[in-house]
Amino acid sequence: MLRAFGALFAGFAVIALLSLGVRSLLKRMAPDWDEATGRFSAGFVLANLGATFVAAAAGGYGTAWMADNPIPYVLTLGIVVLVLAGLSALQQRGKRPIAYLLASVAIAPVGVLVGGLVRLRVEGVL
Repeated sequence: MLRAFGALFAGFAVIALLSLGVRSLLKRMAPDWDEATGRFSAGFVLANLGATFVAAAAGGYGTAWMADNPIPYVLTLGIVVLVLAGLSALQQRGKRPIAYLLASVAIAPVGVLVGGLVRLRVEGVL
């Protein structure tokens, strides 16, 4: 039970740390893309969604690596990420374009599942 919780926590921590790291790097390297300016450039959208996908895939991979039976834990992490992304989108409603919000909600759980499947492929299960 503790190992399962650890796998989920580690996957979520990987997602959070990588997302925060990339966002702080983007603020430093491209300050005109900062969300506070109110402008939404294509570069910001692509960088943000791409970083979200990569961070989620790394979290899914980490969860699958740590769990004894990875499939249910990767799916659980995907559901948790989906719920949190949905809540975040609801909070940002009216401040961001709807297409961006829908893409940000959809991309993180897909990334988690892809990361988990990659780990299963590496193990030779798939």
